[in-house]
Amino acid sequence: MNTQNGLVIWTNAALADAARARLEQGIAAGGHRLVVSEQASASVLAAGGADPLLAEADVAFGQPDAGECRRLSRLKWIALTSAGYTRYDNEETKEALVERRAVLTNASSVFSEPCAQHALAMMLALSRRLPDAVAEQRGERAWKYFENRAASRLLNGQTVLLLSYGAIARRLVELLAPFGMKIYCLRRRTYSEAGVHVIAEEMLSAVLPLADHVVNILPENEATLGYVNARRLALVKPDAFFYNIGRGPTVDEGALIRALESGRLGGAYLDVFATEPLPPSSALWTAPNCWLTPHTAGGRSDQDDALVDLFLGNLEKFTAGDAGAMRDRVY
Repeated sequence: MNTQNGLVIWTNAALADAARARLEQGIAAGGHRLVVSEQASASVLAAGGADPLLAEADVAFGQPDAGECRRLSRLKWIALTSAGYTRYDNEETKEALVERRAVLTNASSVFSEPCAQHALAMMLALSRRLPDAVAEQRGERAWKYFENRAASRLLNGQTVLLLSYGAIARRLVELLAPFGMKIYCLRRRTYSEAGVHVIAEEMLSAVLPLADHVVNILPENEATLGYVNARRLALVKPDAFFYNIGRGPTVDEGALIRALESGRLGGAYLDVFATEPLPPSSALWTAPNCWLTPHTAGGRSDQDDALVDLFLGNLEKFTAGDAGAMRDRVY
């Protein structure tokens, strides 16, 4: 791309002061101009509204309105500050961007590490009965020595099924390697992978009963809505644990609640929900053997710095005409 006169870069990301300063310096050093939306948000999940300033931009950094991204032909690169890109994951948007040779990137490399560590932390916590011990400390303070020791599991040699095999799943596989677990990954395109059994959807019903841990990392789109449903949960072994660090709408929460209440599952850990914030009236708060975190799996104290580093690195490649080398490119 010809950037002789510099790029106009729009953002609606409300960054920490130090990260914002580095972004401004990096953009200015390249001879570009930064335009900041009045609707800036600190949440990487919040959808941005229509903004007249976006019309003068060559690059959007943050969460621009999906409709405007399709319509504004001047936009040549959309750099999302989230790993998920549900609002842009449709044929209409893809066709519009591909037609004008625009690039869409997300920030999966920023959030894959914390999400993978978060999942591992809960797998270990549930296997070692840590939530039960915390509940006892805050409750009856009983000394459940025999019960908790007998119920504690080792991850070693157990079986994990990962629903989706993107950046988070790949990092989680690396973290699980020392435990010598058998790992299955569901993926649309199947091929051999060292240390991983990649399966197609037609094999899922046969693999679900084998899993001690089912980790849902599915993105949200028309094909995945309610994917983890009553029929699939009924195939899971009764003492298995279910985890959701993907997207809330990919799970039939009513079916999950019933599976927990009936004892069909050993337990569940959920970080994402169909409605967020999760309403206080939701039965998930009190479902047996269900533990929740408020969509914090991707959290990291250096998030803004990591997002700026990713953007500036990709900006250098974009202005050099090497879009194929940009990290986290969706299309």
